[in-house]
Amino acid sequence: MSEQPNLPGPREMRASDADRERFAKVLHDAMAEGRLTVNELEERLDSVYSARTFGELEPLVRDLPGQQVAPAVAPQPALPNRVGGRGTQSSAIAVLSGSEVKGPWTIPPTFNAIAVMGGVEIDLTQARFEARETVIHAFAMMGGIEITVPPDVTVHVTGSGFMGAFANSMKGQQFNNGPVVRITGFALMGGVEVRSPKKRKDKDAPREIEES
Repeated sequence: MSEQPNLPGPREMRASDADRERFAKVLHDAMAEGRLTVNELEERLDSVYSARTFGELEPLVRDLPGQQVAPAVAPQPALPNRVGGRGTQSSAIAVLSGSEVKGPWTIPPTFNAIAVMGGVEIDLTQARFEARETVIHAFAMMGGIEITVPPDVTVHVTGSGFMGAFANSMKGQQFNNGPVVRITGFALMGGVEVRSPKKRKDKDAPREIEES
């Protein structure tokens, strides 16, 4: 296998026009505060606009207090909007049986999940949301309800149980711009589990060969 080339360090990265303009502003502000003379400003600006790397820009502001100018970072792409559309299913009911809702679907503002001596699976990984806030009413009697919540959704669980329980492995999950799901209800000799998506196992991944 060929060796991968060494990646440049932060100081060796090429400076952008945005980097140069930000350094120039720092120098102009320093001159306005009396920290640099006009001649010093002109000399440093010449160096700013001729700099090729971030390492060549850093020394130009190193003697100015409180100046830690980092390279401009490209904005991260926003997550796709998951709110919008009409609900495609408003309930999942399993009585002595099983029911599942998964794949691409749209959940309405109120959704009912009922499991009586049966099992219900609700997967929100690929779901869209009709409203910004959704309430799931879960009732499990001698049965189980599993709700899968992806990481870009804020979830609040307030259900209670008698000889049963609401298990929430997503405690503290907050996502400012994403949908909000509130899960409430009651578990009687049953359980409601709120969990993150399962990680896929790559069946084709090569296994390590143990040396004899």
